[in-house]
Amino acid sequence: MINKIARSVAEALAGVQDGATVLIGGFGTAGIPNELIDGLIAQGAKDLTVVNNNAGNADTGLAALLKTGRVRKIICSFPRQTDSHVFDALYRSGKLELELVPQGNLAERIRAAGAGIGAFFSPTGYGTELAKGKETREINGKGYVLEMPIHGDVALIKAERGDRWGNLTYCKAARNFGPVMATASRLTVATVHEIVELGDMDPEHIITPGIYVHRIVKIDRVATQAGGFQKAA
Repeated sequence: MINKIARSVAEALAGVQDGATVLIGGFGTAGIPNELIDGLIAQGAKDLTVVNNNAGNADTGLAALLKTGRVRKIICSFPRQTDSHVFDALYRSGKLELELVPQGNLAERIRAAGAGIGAFFSPTGYGTELAKGKETREINGKGYVLEMPIHGDVALIKAERGDRWGNLTYCKAARNFGPVMATASRLTVATVHEIVELGDMDPEHIITPGIYVHRIVKIDRVATQAGGFQKAA
């Protein structure tokens, strides 16, 4: 019987290796799998390459992972915000490598990995420092840069609900990078707020089919700084 439900976050993250490339969903404060990030901190894997839209906020979540010193490199679009002091300190001191990727290219490079595309040409970044050292080509009179897919050893994503086969749906903007990251990784771990019986989710509403998901773990709803789920009065 297929049952991808893990009993705990620790169980869901078992086997994450040192040196892994970890794709972490989230955009701003929407869809960040904080429980899985905290679990990864407790798990102890080091020398990690992390792929995320940004480089953490304040001292929690991804910023807390960076603060442990166990991330060697981060690949992201927006490394600096007003509260990204953890990243800023590590980068300026030479303790963290940064690969800056335009957001559209980041999403497409991840999607390409999941779709089995070897590489693709993008106009974004052509003629800038971001194209330095990359193959370029003129197509129909326009300059393009060759971009490589981003494969993950592990994807950590946040969903709304799932079933024991690993089928997932998301809540609005929390969907963001989760679906493409799930397809691009050897191991996908998802948190869900609700686990339902097989058949309770309309197949037309399933965003990430269970074939791309290896483990799910149920978590509580908590409030976020951006509003999110509000605590009961």
